[in-house]
Amino acid sequence: MPHHLSVRIDPNSGFCFGVIYAIQMAEDILAEEAYLYCLGDIVHNDEEVERLEKRGLRIIDYETFAQLRNEKVLIRAHGEPPSTYQMALQNNLTLIDASCPVVLKLQNRIKTSYDKREQIFIYGKHGHAEVRGLLGQTSGDAVVFENIDELLRHELPANITLYSQTTKSTDSFYRIKGELEQRGYAVNANDTICRQVSNRDKDLRKFAAQYDQIVFVSGTKSSNGKVLYQVCKDTNPRTHFISKVEEIQAGWFQPGDSVGICGATSTPMWLMEDVRDALLSL
Repeated sequence: MPHHLSVRIDPNSGFCFGVIYAIQMAEDILAEEAYLYCLGDIVHNDEEVERLEKRGLRIIDYETFAQLRNEKVLIRAHGEPPSTYQMALQNNLTLIDASCPVVLKLQNRIKTSYDKREQIFIYGKHGHAEVRGLLGQTSGDAVVFENIDELLRHELPANITLYSQTTKSTDSFYRIKGELEQRGYAVNANDTICRQVSNRDKDLRKFAAQYDQIVFVSGTKSSNGKVLYQVCKDTNPRTHFISKVEEIQAGWFQPGDSVGICGATSTPMWLMEDVRDALLSL
């Protein structure tokens, strides 16, 4: 029997401008050329990667990158360490640089701090693409930590220069700063968090509270997706995580339910639209 759901997509969900810019660059080149290499996943969303691969995008890792000669390679929004640019020069590679401007600004600030010999601590996720680019500005000398407990296990200097990966929560960043100051450290805190991402917490809470059910659409690899899904679920326990349309279960819904669809900064709008169409045809 038809469910007659009322369905709405969250207007604030979907790609951040850095990702829109990178994908636009890739599409523009692929309209002219048969293929384009991209160093790492252009976005942490398998469905969108697959769509672009059909158009000729070739995702490569660092090993493959090191073997390329005389080719074009796209740098994605997360940014890259200086070593990537050096290798490109050595191997005659043309870099199409789609690094997000928010990330580039942060890289420059970290490099400036490092040149002043400040002791740099970066609140971020170990091994994350963006964090590798940030660490590279300090020749790998900065300390990356994921939470206050991990940070306090280090020998800390009296003066701490604090930075953050652009996609971290502002609340957590300021809690860490406060905790350090309470313990008597002098903290030079550089809030370089992208507001387009950090404000999504508040927007999502408002959105998730308005509906009977929430369908959260995100790739399983997206760290931002995991965080935002949790935000939705805390606000509205009837939140379902899916990464593709086929994962929708009709049994989740009652006739007449209102359903909100939202997603991560790496979730393409076309995918949320496909989810909406599938829900409307239940």
